[in-house]
Amino acid sequence: MPPEFIVSIKVKDEEYMIGITCTGHKNPFSEKLQKLQTEGKIPKGVIQFSGLKAVGTDCIRMDPDDLLQL
Repeated sequence: MPPEFIVSIKVKDEEYMIGITCTGHKNPFSEKLQKLQTEGKIPKGVIQFSGLKAVGTDCIRMDPDDLLQL
């Protein structure tokens, strides 16, 4: 499954990127993060899932066929 979301935790004015996940693992990942927050292993805050977007620039060449897989 391709990655679809950037996972971060927002604590006050700070935001910490935790990783990336796909739709199929979004809920289990969220549950695991909540457990780690309860155990005090990661900061307590709001867990956020932001859509991952493909980017192409002059330095990063993209094949249009690659976007079909995303």
